[in-house]
Amino acid sequence: MNQINGPTTGRPTRYRWVVMATIFVGYVVCMADRSNIGTLLPFIGDEFHISNTQQGAISSFFFLGYAVSQIPAGLIMGRTGTRKLVSWAIFGFSIVTFLMGFTTTAVMLLVLRLLLGLAEGPTPVGMTSTINNWFPPKEKGTATGLYIASTQFAPVIVPPIVVLLATQWGWRSVFICLAIPGAIMAVVWYLVVRNFPSESRRVNQAELSHISATDAAASKAVVERPWMASVDRVIRRRNTVPLSTNGSVMKSWNVWGDTLAYFFMNNVLYGMLTWIPSYLVAERGYDFVKMGFVASAPAIGGLVGALTGGVISDRVFQGRRKPTMLLTAFFTAVMFVVVLTVPQNTFLVVGSLVLTGFFLNVGWPMFTAYAMGLTTAKTYPFAISLINSGGNLGGFFAPIIVGMLLDSTGGNYSIAFSYFVVVLLIAFGLLISLTEPRAVKPAEALVVE
Repeated sequence: MNQINGPTTGRPTRYRWVVMATIFVGYVVCMADRSNIGTLLPFIGDEFHISNTQQGAISSFFFLGYAVSQIPAGLIMGRTGTRKLVSWAIFGFSIVTFLMGFTTTAVMLLVLRLLLGLAEGPTPVGMTSTINNWFPPKEKGTATGLYIASTQFAPVIVPPIVVLLATQWGWRSVFICLAIPGAIMAVVWYLVVRNFPSESRRVNQAELSHISATDAAASKAVVERPWMASVDRVIRRRNTVPLSTNGSVMKSWNVWGDTLAYFFMNNVLYGMLTWIPSYLVAERGYDFVKMGFVASAPAIGGLVGALTGGVISDRVFQGRRKPTMLLTAFFTAVMFVVVLTVPQNTFLVVGSLVLTGFFLNVGWPMFTAYAMGLTTAKTYPFAISLINSGGNLGGFFAPIIVGMLLDSTGGNYSIAFSYFVVVLLIAFGLLISLTEPRAVKPAEALVVE
């Protein structure tokens, strides 16, 4: 690492929040390029005359490429850092998005969605690793919540913009327009972000000391709430030694259990992004313009949920990650039952979708932050690449499975969306089995992962 060149005394700088803002905007662009397909499927399906299963496949193939490229990206970033590879990834997926504006067949669109996933894969690994390097333990939950909030902010603004562009200039214009912000953000990322805060001239010694504070040091200043002892028994909190090698990461049930639970959660998230717009048109009878606005409802709730979820984990549960993960799996399942049974009233439909998005995302950031408590700065990129890679395969399977359920049941959304309830309950069971890590020195550990 380079030596610090900025001031070393006085009030700490707060440059890590500039880095956080860059992560937020960069991932909004990433999500916009990824999630526009759900709103465009009714337009694409009409032009290419393809089935629900084929439409689901166009959405799904993104996640196949996305999952494949993350583990190699994690291994590379563990050695070289995040700065250059993330810049190239943002530029690469922007080029692919631009090319999608010239699609002439459904097969061509499917292949480009696969390439889009391959190009985007390094971005979440790089951005979460950057958070892990730039934020102290007591702020990682809040920072990860902001990162996940960016994934919900994009679906809030994207559907109305996509519908406006598609109805005015055709659905291909959406891809051409959305490629421009990505090309800009590739340059911004390279100029603003460094692999570690110690490499930045804009970080002084006081901020570096704040960022370097350990879990053990932070815990001395925290007074445990009396009811936390009961919570700790439920979430199985144990002393653990951080996983210091990639081999130990591979052998950890906590990593694999988190990956499997994340797989099922991604089933729900990307199943929703793909099929809620079509559900609103086919089942609720909305026109395209009204659908564009109502389809934003889950993301509005999700944005609030992600922002508050990180703060709840850091401050209410004092750095514990499992409580909000369990809450999100259980109450999202409850809300899907509500969505399927709510009467035909726009206010009630929007309200149920907002709450579904809220509960889905209140614990979502912790699927990423959880691994920060298990690993070191060196092994986190590999661990999060495993979790993201395996987890995002859920985004590959869900759109196809829901499409097949719709085709086989004559378009019955009650049966198709019941699939989400089942996988959420499976995720809840997996989360119960995980250990909540309490980082300690090796000599103090009772459980060695």
